[in-house]
Amino acid sequence: MQADYIIVGAGSAGCAIAYRLAEAGRTVLVIEHGGSDRGPFIQMPGALSYPMNMGIYDWGFKTEPEPHLGGRRLATPRGKVIGGSSSINGMVYVRGHACDFDHWAESGADGWAFADVLPYFKRMETWHDGGHGGDGSWRGTDGPLHVTRGERQNPLFAAFVDAGRQAGYELTDDYNGAKQEGFGPMEQTVWQGRRWSTANAYLRPALKGPNCTLLRAFVRKVVIEDGRAIGVEIERGGRVSTVRAEREVIVAASAINSPKLLMLSGIGPAAHLAEHGIDVIADRPGVGQNLQDHLEIYMQIASKLPITLYKYWNLFGKGLVGARWLLTGKGPGASNQFESAGFIRSAAGVRYPDIQFHFLPIAVRYDGRAAPDGHGFQAHTGPMRSPSRGAVTLRSADPKAAPSILFNYMAHEQDWQDFRTCIRLTREIFAQEAFEPFAKHEIQPGPDVQTDDEVDGFVREHVESAYHPCGTCRMGRREDPQAVVDPECRVIGVEGLRVADSSIFPRITNGNLNAPSIMVGEKAADHILGLAPLPRENNAPWISPRWRVAQR
Repeated sequence: MQADYIIVGAGSAGCAIAYRLAEAGRTVLVIEHGGSDRGPFIQMPGALSYPMNMGIYDWGFKTEPEPHLGGRRLATPRGKVIGGSSSINGMVYVRGHACDFDHWAESGADGWAFADVLPYFKRMETWHDGGHGGDGSWRGTDGPLHVTRGERQNPLFAAFVDAGRQAGYELTDDYNGAKQEGFGPMEQTVWQGRRWSTANAYLRPALKGPNCTLLRAFVRKVVIEDGRAIGVEIERGGRVSTVRAEREVIVAASAINSPKLLMLSGIGPAAHLAEHGIDVIADRPGVGQNLQDHLEIYMQIASKLPITLYKYWNLFGKGLVGARWLLTGKGPGASNQFESAGFIRSAAGVRYPDIQFHFLPIAVRYDGRAAPDGHGFQAHTGPMRSPSRGAVTLRSADPKAAPSILFNYMAHEQDWQDFRTCIRLTREIFAQEAFEPFAKHEIQPGPDVQTDDEVDGFVREHVESAYHPCGTCRMGRREDPQAVVDPECRVIGVEGLRVADSSIFPRITNGNLNAPSIMVGEKAADHILGLAPLPRENNAPWISPRWRVAQR
């Protein structure tokens, strides 16, 4: 029950770290509280609305009543399963914009500029461009993570991209390449019809070798002696014991559970820890602070033609899709159905995209309930860089108690302005000629929602999390009092302890967070092994030559 390294959490970053450390000949013990990811609800991409709503796979967190959303408590799913949130997410693959990582470096995450992280994005992926071309110098060809594109057979996928072009926006054939801005195909972590989670990509191959072991247990705290992490206290089958790490403990337990674990271990804001009777080992006021997320609205349009996925939205249809997937690995079940995307700028003077679109050829809610109008389609849209910040704090010193989560969503006037812009720009896209054969009427928000007050009321009532929490163990320079880890992911003030997951992001990246979370695991592994970082690659991203003067 000991190893060179203990990794807490078999999620997006943790699995990548385990794979790289084991490959380098180190012994690794991965500790995961959740169970197996073998079920069809996880492995079938088209079933993505199920695992997120299943207590067996999800920690079941909810926010505190959000003061700017009328006191609503929003769901905050996090994967409690092998593969972590990569086993319950929407499988959308977005690296983030080059400028996001340059901002990280400027804010104190030295060595994490885009030129530094691009080689790690390339190392982790095997990119299948589906014959669409794209610039291979930006993409990886032999990494563990397969990245594919849906077949885009439904004419609505092309209509969405055409409508973007007709509205005056750019097209892009690869938003993960040089040019994020524009409309084009969306990428997914799906391979041969299966969800390609980090469990499938990294953990299973690592477990086949002699160096990596998986332990199912609940981690109560990091054990620290004389300022050094020496292991973790675990609970298994009602018994509490300590597992020792010869070299280091790596916490990769999510933007919610990583700060919670640090605080339970005596690392965090001293006054807050004292309130709960926890001895302070390192007073780090930034632990649990800087919590960020993306919010989104889905805008739904009724379809004139019966060509949407609604035709499968009944017991017989779902059975048919499931049976076809089980037998052939093909059909609607083999895709997450997010097959077209868009990234645009909200205004002139915005240098790079700050609004994202996911397009879906059905009008359906996240909990899997279809719109009452039957056939329809929707675009999920929301701003990428909200100025609002929240916090994860302890509810009690009991390790089993869920933490208190308050995102403080929509706390700034800027947030409201951004959402009004998102809704109006989306309406304009759906009003283009490309949608004329398909669009009947707007289901949501509905034609009666027009004024700023009406739009704000709709947002307050209907906005949902995109499930992209991050930032709660922020990376920065050692002298920065708000930083929790240094640029090598080492916890400041404690030896032998690192954090590597989305909690270390200084600021949220553009788009979905799974890809940058895996990249953090890949890069952290080299820091842990004491290797020189991969050589920088100075690929320059496309920035609109008109960004100062034009929105598109």
